[in-house]
Order: sequence, then C-alpha cells, then structure tokens
Amino acid sequence: MNFSAVILAGGKSSRMGRDKAFLEFEGQTLLSRQIQLARETGSKEIFISGRADTNYSAFGCRVLTDKFRNAGPLAGIERALEACSSPLVLVLAVDMPNLNAGLLRRLASHCAENAGAIFRTGGDFEPLAAIYSKAARPLAAALLNEHSNAVKHFAERCIEADLASFVDLAPRDARFFANWNSRADPNGCMI
Repeated sequence: MNFSAVILAGGKSSRMGRDKAFLEFEGQTLLSRQIQLARETGSKEIFISGRADTNYSAFGCRVLTDKFRNAGPLAGIERALEACSSPLVLVLAVDMPNLNAGLLRRLASHCAENAGAIFRTGGDFEPLAAIYSKAARPLAAALLNEHSNAVKHFAERCIEADLASFVDLAPRDARFFANWNSRADPNGCMI
C-alpha cells in the first residue's frame, strides 16, 4: 500500500509546559520516535505538522504549517492531505509513544486505494492514529471553514462518506493510544 505520513507536532503543549515533540523517552525525542515508526510502517514520505517558530531541520522531514490557524490537529491533517503525493496519509500524534509498527501495518492492510482506516476499541475510536484518504481533504477543509475543528467529527464524516472504515481492536489495546499531556504519563511514570 502506498501512503505518506504526517506527525502532528504543532500543538501548544500548554499542559506539559514545554514542547512535547522534544521530550526524550528511551533515548529518543517523541518526534524522532514517531518519524522512525512511520518509516518502519512503510511510509514513502513523512511530513511534520509543526509550528512556524520551531526549528525541525534535524529531523530531515518536510515541515508543514497550518493554513487554518488555531484550529488544532484537523488543520495539520488537512495540510498533509493537500501536500502528500500518495493517495493515503498515516496520521500520528507526536505524544503516543506506545504505538508500534506491527499495529500500524495492520491498520494499513485494511485500507483501499481511496479509503483509509481508523482504529476502534470498544465503542471508542482513535482519529489521531489513523489513515485518511487524500480524497477526504475537501471534507476537512469544509469543516475547518465552518470552524468545526474536532478530529473525531472529521473521522465520523469520513466513515459516513466511505472514505474510511473502522478496524476493531480488543479493549485492552486502548493502551497503545495513551497520550502524554502532562509531565506524568497515563501510568504515572515520569518523562
């Protein structure tokens, strides 16, 4: 399957108190981990959705800045869908260090040329570790123009439009999507 990837690293990290992308975990920054993960998964090109005032040159990836300012992760997804040369884009939040390449290859195996895939555990789904179709870009732009910035809403609309399908996981697999919003991770460990 031919796909690109975008690492969403443009957030303000206000609860963390500093940029999460540059926090180190197991000898790597969170951003480096996600870039490596995208490569291991098979991404043909990797983008960083970042802030204009931050230097990402050490990571060797093209940096995209949002066209829709202060619109959250959906603006980064929209920009990646516009910039990518592939029909699909793997979206990875920078602050999900528990993801692994095997899990993401499983997600990719459920994609079609113009239809992505979104993990679902129990009744919940994870729109920030998902694959979206380039064909969903107009949908993302329309939502952003309406100031409807919720990524979950975008993901639901992709499902409704047959631009993505759910990939069901066991409830215990929700641990892969734990994200770090403060100095203590979800398990109480310090980064």
